[in-house]
Amino acid sequence: MIPEELAKKIRILQITTRKIVNDVLAGEYGSVFRGRGMEFDEVREYMPGDEIRTIDWNVTARTGIPYVKRFVEERELTVIFLVDLSASGTFGSVKKLKNEVAAELCSLLAFSAVKNNDKVGLIVFTDQIEMFIPPKKGTQHVLRVIRELLNFKPRQASTDIVGALDYLGKVTKKKAVVFLVSDFQAEGFEKSMRVIARRHDLVAVTVVDPREVNLPNVGLLELEDAETGEIILIDTSSGTVRKNYERLGREQSARFRELFASMGVDQIEVKTDKDYVPSLVKFFKAREGRY
Repeated sequence: MIPEELAKKIRILQITTRKIVNDVLAGEYGSVFRGRGMEFDEVREYMPGDEIRTIDWNVTARTGIPYVKRFVEERELTVIFLVDLSASGTFGSVKKLKNEVAAELCSLLAFSAVKNNDKVGLIVFTDQIEMFIPPKKGTQHVLRVIRELLNFKPRQASTDIVGALDYLGKVTKKKAVVFLVSDFQAEGFEKSMRVIARRHDLVAVTVVDPREVNLPNVGLLELEDAETGEIILIDTSSGTVRKNYERLGREQSARFRELFASMGVDQIEVKTDKDYVPSLVKFFKAREGRY
């Protein structure tokens, strides 16, 4: 049985995300995520204006009448959400935690996918693979994915993006659209990302809390790393400390943008204190402009 509170949250999320999909993202998703190409559909008699190169010479020779091959776009896609739900995602200085925003964003994209009759799968990871839901179609399947994301309790605290990407490569053989959702508080994942980006349509979704870029002036502040347990004490009353902290945060964001761009990987940056829908629309518009 699903707890009543969770069921209510899923219903609300389903209503709000469907409204956004229908009112804001209608057509955007389908125009930027395309199928694997053209597949043969049928043959029909040649008509004036048809391309000569589409003539099916075997059928033409057999019947004595010119026939052409007809192709249709293979629209069906597989969408995989590769979601980092490690302990650093349990941080949130505003209304929502980073992991909550990640789950909501995936819900929105999942409903966009199911509206286009695409398959949806989920891989949740920390420093190990915590959950794998194979791709399937249908609203009920998407609701299961959303339920698992919203109610997930990780067994481990730290992050292993390399291990998650390697696992993805093993269980997903055909080309897929992969949303890698993380705060990317890990090291050494660049090579694995490049490998996956060559095989799949990889999109990096970075989730950022405003306090990871800006510190308030509240005097001495004790900060704990959620994944390692390391504790540091900083003096936020110092303007120099706050400026250096902000500089480091902005440099990290710029470093991610440059890294993903060098791989040919699209990026969506979402912040826990802002509506993520405009970020999605901006991403869709930018991507659509390249086609």
